[in-house]
Amino acid sequence: MKYLFIICVLAITFSAIGQETVNHKAYSLSYSEQHEQAAWVAYTLTKKETIAQYERTDNFRPDPLILTESASDNDYKGSGYDRGHLAPAADMAWSAESMSESFFYSNMSPQDPSFNRGIWKKLEEQVRSWAVVYDSVRVITGPVLNDGLSTIGENGVSVPNYYYKVILDNRANRQQAIGFVLANEKSPWPISTFAVSVDSVEKITGLDFYAELEDSLENKLEESFCADCWDWTITKLSQQSASEAQAAQCFGKTLNGERCLVRTKSENGFCHIHQDQQPNTEKTERRSTTVRCTGTTKAGTQCKHMTYSPNSRCFQHGGD
Repeated sequence: MKYLFIICVLAITFSAIGQETVNHKAYSLSYSEQHEQAAWVAYTLTKKETIAQYERTDNFRPDPLILTESASDNDYKGSGYDRGHLAPAADMAWSAESMSESFFYSNMSPQDPSFNRGIWKKLEEQVRSWAVVYDSVRVITGPVLNDGLSTIGENGVSVPNYYYKVILDNRANRQQAIGFVLANEKSPWPISTFAVSVDSVEKITGLDFYAELEDSLENKLEESFCADCWDWTITKLSQQSASEAQAAQCFGKTLNGERCLVRTKSENGFCHIHQDQQPNTEKTERRSTTVRCTGTTKAGTQCKHMTYSPNSRCFQHGGD
């Protein structure tokens, strides 16, 4: 099981309070009988796995591996809450089995419809984009469970007030982690607004996410927080671009001074974002130094790309 590295760590956290750990094909979880949902779901999402091979099944059903029995249709019917995926179906569309298993009720949590179909969906899309840009990411996600939550259904499924995600890119040349905590309600704010350190998520959830790592690396990942170190644009991998065996890592440098992680087949070795960085590039009628793009993103914030364009706009916002 490729997610065992996470399970071994988190199972220890919950063993004292009777949580049940279950391993499925593409994800693992710790089921809380008290709250009738998973306290966490963990999986690795690769670039290749972001390409959907199978359609959504909507085959909601109890999880046969939960010994104490999971929630069921009757718990959610007429409740006014969505059956919100913890491990998204879109992350599991790379195999028929993984897609089917994503609809187990052990992977569901009662979510406000405007939250599930709004900010939560946007965060899921952002995570898939990071899997494309960074080749793969490790994801741990779930509800914030505590006493006194309202419940739905005959089995008493708790309705969380908050949800979290923790994303890890643990490659040697990067080693970055970021957390999110979002209220179970509609939000007009950009996803980046909810980004926090992993330490902050641990304090809220009581979990220790990276205890299997060397202490110095664990502390660095959990304590540090750099929202600007992550690419907030949405990048999707199409079926046509699935085979990128001949694509090479861009030679360009990011604003943080790190090598660009985008892969490109460009003959000059620079992706479309960093064409201005190639040696001997003609810059006639262009700026001698870069400036920050004045364009506005879909989230309503100023674009973070740097550009030589005379009109102060990058290629995405009509730059020359």
